[in-house]
Amino acid sequence: MRNLAFAFPGQGSQQPGMLAELAASEAVIEATFAEASAVLGEDLWEIAQQNENGRLDQTEITQPALLAASIALWRLWRQRNGALPALLAGHSLGEYAALVAAEVIEFGAAVAVTHKRGLFMQEAVPQGTGGIAAILGLDNSRLQGVCAEVGAAGQGMVSIANYNSPGQTVIAGQAGAVASAMAKCREAGAKRALPLKMSVPSHCSLMAPAQQRLAEELAALDFRTAKIPVVQNVNGQAHVDADTIRANLVEQLCYPVRWIDCIEFMGDAGIEQVLECGPGKVLAGLVKRISPQLAVWNSDRPELLDRALAEIGGSQLAT
Repeated sequence: MRNLAFAFPGQGSQQPGMLAELAASEAVIEATFAEASAVLGEDLWEIAQQNENGRLDQTEITQPALLAASIALWRLWRQRNGALPALLAGHSLGEYAALVAAEVIEFGAAVAVTHKRGLFMQEAVPQGTGGIAAILGLDNSRLQGVCAEVGAAGQGMVSIANYNSPGQTVIAGQAGAVASAMAKCREAGAKRALPLKMSVPSHCSLMAPAQQRLAEELAALDFRTAKIPVVQNVNGQAHVDADTIRANLVEQLCYPVRWIDCIEFMGDAGIEQVLECGPGKVLAGLVKRISPQLAVWNSDRPELLDRALAEIGGSQLAT
């Protein structure tokens, strides 16, 4: 459908019990998790439902589990004859789900590489030495200045990691530098400065060691021309060329997620509807703040998916 785009969520959207209601009647949900579990030798469905010992929040598990959830919903959408989108995008980790949906990479390969991506990221920055925080209500130019001031004062490395929506930006870096930047942001008039519960400071230069290792893994994967253009995080532009997509995916780990640019690109391309294909409603909220004119749909519960199928086009779920 020319006016439809799909958005796949990233880390932070995971939640214990995700997709349980859909799995009760739709076999494709658990089947997709079983396929991912076979790749890793881990029962991802059990982890996603029970979250024993907080394993769902360990980044090397979070990433393939969220990928499995998003692709399970994508497969269910296609089973129900849901309309094909004109564009795909994913927020950080979600870009891997977008690439699977676009048939750029195989699902099993994506499961394996997102697991390794999580391990590489965690090993690049030892637990507790990195930080990540959301800054609300501060102009991005002022926020960039704050990060530069912290670095110039010798307090460590901190930079913008995610341009999520107008008035909501994420910073990442060394733990002390992030704490100093949060304090300076409050002094500069930020409405809020909130530490985020993530174990790694993604999308900053601290990820350089992980980026090098990830580049080697991605170089060994078979990338194909995208069947559906993917709007990528690093530049907010749509791409179909396999080599370009691969290069951008490598850069993504150390560069900010330009989510505002991604959504604005969609609007400029004639997109009128965006479906969040994954657990939760994080991206739906961001999309509405970036481009209020866009109709936004969610898909992680039966009634939400039925509503989207009814409005966009497709057959209803079994009851």
